[in-house]
Amino acid sequence: MLTWLAEFSHIWGGFNLFRYITFRAGGAAATALFFVFFFGPGIIASLRIKQGKGQPIRVDGPQSHLAKRGTPTMGGLMILSGLLVSTLLWANLRNPYVWIVLLVTVGFGLIGFYDDYLKVTKQTHKGFSSKARLAGEFVIAGLACLAMTVVNTTPTTTSLAVPFVNGYLFDMGWFFLVFGAVVIVGAGNSVNLTDGLDGLAIVPSMIAAGTFALIAYLVGNGFFSEYLHINYVPQTGELMIVCGALIGAGLGFLWFNAPPAQIFMGDTGSLALGGLIGTIAVAVKHEVVLAIVGGLFVIEALSVIVQIASFKLTGKRVFRMAPIHHHFEQLGWSEPQVVVRFWIIAFVLALIGLTTLKVR
Repeated sequence: MLTWLAEFSHIWGGFNLFRYITFRAGGAAATALFFVFFFGPGIIASLRIKQGKGQPIRVDGPQSHLAKRGTPTMGGLMILSGLLVSTLLWANLRNPYVWIVLLVTVGFGLIGFYDDYLKVTKQTHKGFSSKARLAGEFVIAGLACLAMTVVNTTPTTTSLAVPFVNGYLFDMGWFFLVFGAVVIVGAGNSVNLTDGLDGLAIVPSMIAAGTFALIAYLVGNGFFSEYLHINYVPQTGELMIVCGALIGAGLGFLWFNAPPAQIFMGDTGSLALGGLIGTIAVAVKHEVVLAIVGGLFVIEALSVIVQIASFKLTGKRVFRMAPIHHHFEQLGWSEPQVVVRFWIIAFVLALIGLTTLKVR
């Protein structure tokens, strides 16, 4: 919205700053941070009153978690409100990719909100039908991918880029709609599974957002994409503003979610953040790189899949508890140890993911 100020640069040269994506990304991060920081206490107080007993705590989980009873959930509302306000304020609203990403973010957030609502009101770990939930996610993700094929008229539209290989593209044709939807839905649910400890999901989400902010900026810039020999996707540079808003909102949320958490993110936030990151990865044609940058989320999801498959096939469990962060708690790691060490893993994986931009 503020991009219109650049039209008055002839009156004051300072308005010309609003033409630059990097400046607006910084502004988006700062705006989202202060929005969440300022309105956060009021939102937490309101949710605590409305939810009463707060998010249900698993009795079969780590015993240390029982002390968290009464902590309100749906903290994702704080993140989403800050992210949306900041993005609408600083992004170029004529850019279609901004609206595509926001569509998925809000859509996944609404699905997560409904799931959280059922859990809180019924005081159960089960929300609504997993099949219905996945169906809704796939519809939203599929529509987003279809919109991308309309917006992106370059030969890369339905192609898959392979990292570490210069110029190789695998054209998937219309199967791209299925593949892209799987990436987006997988990202959303992987972040959702990671959200089990105070601060565990939000920091890796910010790390991934920071990484894809840089990737989006480079992919959307013809000069840099040619220099790095990566696929140029016009208009995607504007997604750097969305990533900046996520980082700012995430930092504001972390202030209240740091151990001991005053509020939990809930499915409202985790599904939305994962969907946002997954959609940006598909838009900038770095779907495979997402598996590296978001490797921590992949590990968390795989641990659940392996645990369920092993128990159904052999009757035995591979991990003491899944997702894998609970396994390490059962091994004797304290919650802060698990969280900080997983943050370090996420940071290292992000660095590895960034090397794909140059190592070709």
